[in-house]
Order: sequence, then C-alpha cells, then structure tokens
Amino acid sequence: MDNEKVNILLVDDQPAKLLAYEVILKELGENLVVAASGREALEYLLKNEVAVILVDVCMPELDGFELAAMIRDHPRFQKTAMIFISAIQVSDLDRLRGYEMGAVDYVPVPVVPEVLRAKIKVFAELYRKTRQLERLNAELEDRVRARTAELEESHARLLESEQRRSLAIAAGKMGSWDWDWVNGDWMWDEGQYQILGVDSKTFVVTPSKIQALLHPEDIGELRKALAHFAKGAKSYEAEFRVIRPNGEIRWCVGTAAATLDKAGRVVRVSGVTVDITERKHAEERQNLLAREVDHRAKNALALAQSIVRLTRGENVKAYIRSVEGRINALARVHTVLSLSNWQGAEMRRLIGEELAPYAVGDQIALSGPELQLQPATAQTLALALHELVTNSAKYGALSTLSGRLSLRWENDQGLLRLLWEETGGPSVQEPTTRGFGTRTVLASIESQLGGEARFDWRSEGLLCRLSVPLSPALARPDSGVHQGGVIEKNNPERTARSADA
Repeated sequence: MDNEKVNILLVDDQPAKLLAYEVILKELGENLVVAASGREALEYLLKNEVAVILVDVCMPELDGFELAAMIRDHPRFQKTAMIFISAIQVSDLDRLRGYEMGAVDYVPVPVVPEVLRAKIKVFAELYRKTRQLERLNAELEDRVRARTAELEESHARLLESEQRRSLAIAAGKMGSWDWDWVNGDWMWDEGQYQILGVDSKTFVVTPSKIQALLHPEDIGELRKALAHFAKGAKSYEAEFRVIRPNGEIRWCVGTAAATLDKAGRVVRVSGVTVDITERKHAEERQNLLAREVDHRAKNALALAQSIVRLTRGENVKAYIRSVEGRINALARVHTVLSLSNWQGAEMRRLIGEELAPYAVGDQIALSGPELQLQPATAQTLALALHELVTNSAKYGALSTLSGRLSLRWENDQGLLRLLWEETGGPSVQEPTTRGFGTRTVLASIESQLGGEARFDWRSEGLLCRLSVPLSPALARPDSGVHQGGVIEKNNPERTARSADA
C-alpha cells in the first residue's frame, strides 16, 4: 500500500541518544526500531526489512564503520540507505571511508531535528516507492506468464482444429501436405503454397526446392525428421522458419504423421503447417515490454537517487523544494513519453510542459520545427531545461514582469541546436562558481548525450547555446566545450547574479 509504514533502524549504544532520535522522528509516522549495539542491529536485520539505518560512528565492540561493512556484505542490504551520526569532528578521510562502506550521508552532533527528519523522510519515501515498483514489476511478470499460457492454450486449440482446414486456408494461416515416401510424389494444398509464398501454378514441389525455402539455420530440423521416420517413428513436430521468395521470413510449426505398411515400413508421410509468425511477434513484444519496464524502473530510481544525494539547499525547505522540482521535471517528461508508448517525445510539447509553470502573459516565446526526440534524449534534456527555467525564475528574466525569454531550436543535419536567450531582467554577472544546476546542464548535455553546452553571461541576460545529437551515432564522446562550457566575454560592467537554483 502507498502509506504502509517502513522500518527505520536506530543504532546507538547510548539510551539517551536513542530516545532523542525517537522523539525527533516520531512525527514521520514510520516504525522506529532501536538497537543498543551493532550485534543487536545485525540480529534485527537478519529477520526484518529496513528502509533506513541511522547508526552512530563511535560504538564499543563494533563501531559504525565495521557494522556498515557487515551490512553491505549481505546481498539483501547492499542498497539499504545508511546515515552516520558522529559526535566528533569528522575528517575528509573519515567521510570517504564512510561512503566507501555504503553511507549515503553524515549527520553531525548536535543534530538539527528538521534536517534529520527531512533526510530520513526522503530515503523512507524512496524505499517505499522502490517496493511499489517491485510489486508492479512482479504483477507485470505474472501477466506476461498468464498471457504466454493463453498463447500456448490457443496454439493447442489450433492444432485440435486442424481438420477445419478450409477456413484456415481462406485466412492463409494453415496448409497441409502429403508425401509418398516410396515414389517421392508430393501434394500440397493451397494453404501450403500461401504460407511459403509461392505460386501453386508455377512452383514444382521437389526436395531441393523445399530445402531452398527453409531458413539455413533450420534445415537441420528437416534432416532430423527424415532420420526420425527412417527409424520407424510415427510422428514428428517442430518449429522452423521459411524464407519466402520476396525475402520475408515466416515462423511455422509443422506436424507430420507417418503411415506404415504391414511390415512396419513408412510408405507415406502427411502433415500440417501452421503459420505462427504473429504469435512469435507477440511473444517478442511481451518479452521486450518486461525488459523495458525493468530497465525504466531502474533508471528512474538511479536518477532519483542522484537528485537526492547531489541536491543542496540553504535550509530544509529549500532542499525539499529543489528535490521536488527536479523529480517533477522527470514526471512531466515521463507523461509526455507515455503518450507515445515510449516511442519518443515531441520537442514542442516537452518544452511546453517544462516551461508552463513559469509562463506569464507573453514573457516566453518559442520558435522551432516539430522534432521527435528519443526517450533517453528527452529525459536528459528535460532536466537541463528545468534547471535553466528555475534559475531564470529566481534570478533572471522570468523573475520580473519586464523580462523576456526566447527559446529557439533547429535541426542542423541531425544535430539539435537550441538557443536560450533572456532579456529585460536584472543585470547579469558571470558567477564565480558553478552550482548544482549549471553542473547538471553541462553533465546532462555533454557527458550523457555527447553534445555541447555554452553559457554567455551577458549583462542584459543569459545566453545559452545547447547542441544535442538527435541520434546516438552522431554523439561526440570528445565533445569538450570552451572554458568548461562557458564562453568568456570581455564585459566588466555586470552586477551579481547567482549561478543556480
């Protein structure tokens, strides 16, 4: 269920601290479990599922680092979120050691209740959503198995209705044949000719011509059948592919039965061929769908984890607002992709969804052709646009009613060129450091898509140029940008502006 409680394990050898953590986290409404030692924590973990582990670094007998290492060794808890609490000054080496042991964050003492609650809440929600996705994936696998069983049952019914040949022939999905084992004569009905894509008036049935229509990898099945009947077998069934004269490949299932003389020798072989190409395609689509759902769920979780870990805020509210904004950006592009069954995203619709919350009057002008973006490109570009528009709404052109934003794009021989131009807002000065937003745009466009991002911090407003390959084949792995993606301009008359949301 969406609101089911998750277990949060609190590990500390001092009862007073455990009581303090319980009081701080009580309002989250989750199931709080306390452990007075590392061994006690391990005993609980072996019997229960835990969403988040809050552990003290300094404990007798088994300290926090050692406990984290033992937890990570267990395959069930390799991705469980662990937050260290330390009452002593933590060095960079200690932090590095903690992250190597699997910690996702450090909380110094004295603990700020709001900060601790916010961090625990984020990881508890992430754990809850992960479990929901796992259940949905399991349900999908059950449906795929059920559908496969239905297809197998349908195939069985099809074989049982072989004698209603005339209806199947009309549909071109079934054919029958007869082979005189003694003198080599063949007889095909019209359905057999249709399945193999040959003309019944001109095609002469001979063993060599039949073999020429079989897929090279499946000719062995024909040899097996002949050897099978030569040994006195009465029936044989196999799946195989045929290559029609026009090059089309069709999947078939063939069933053959032998007629024996009084001495037990084969004198005739009769069979039925059923075209199962559509069934094979359906099975492939179902397998692909199952793999796609698993892949997308993992990618969504990886992006969410990156956002949670890398986002910074001046305070708890700012932190939560930044995380929610970036996850909402992913949700919006997910909606756009879902409308096309994840075949791609329309460029104008994607931009409109990301900029809609900030559009006031005629402040935003869009111009460019309609383009279809691949799913991976659309997700990454959506995050980059979110960072740009959030930054503009806070510090740039969209922060004032007089400001204007022009967004133009074009398809330059397979390369998407996008120009982001702000005017009429507060005076701009190039930032001295890069925040998470700028790093996100650079990493998304350059590292993930093999494109290029350039920023021009003009006094009249930001000018950002993005170049994104519309096809992975056009991506440039060595696409470095000048000055780390920022074009230098000789204009000292600029006033301060923050670099990021």
